[in-house]
Amino acid sequence: MIKDELTYKIIGCSMKVHNTLGNGFQEVIYQRCLAIELQSAQIHFEREKEQKIYYDGIDVGTRRADFVVENKVIVELKALINLEDVHLAQAKNYVVAYDFPLGLLINFGSQSLQYKLIFNPKFNQISKTSESEFAELIRIYRIIE
Repeated sequence: MIKDELTYKIIGCSMKVHNTLGNGFQEVIYQRCLAIELQSAQIHFEREKEQKIYYDGIDVGTRRADFVVENKVIVELKALINLEDVHLAQAKNYVVAYDFPLGLLINFGSQSLQYKLIFNPKFNQISKTSESEFAELIRIYRIIE
């Protein structure tokens, strides 16, 4: 699993919460504790940030992400025995709706902390480019610069 420094720190804060509390609490308890850990780690975040959801350009409602961290990563929390595909799909939809490149789905409900890194396909286009094409783009960029 690819992790950048920020997602690594978020996962670390989540592990500390899970190691301290264990499983079995409601999601809101883990959310409050993770907020404490993120603040302690001096990571900027917003809780329950509301986002409009559009369908075909029409506002159809709102959704609140559990955390928006440093305006870069959507973090969705669960407190379930096990994550299922529907939870991954939900987290991916939030990442796309908020137009963020990355999201984290974190589950505190299992005996061991579960987490999944979610990628927005819109921002993942570079991975579909071959290495030689990517090298050529970098070369062209350096010439223009």
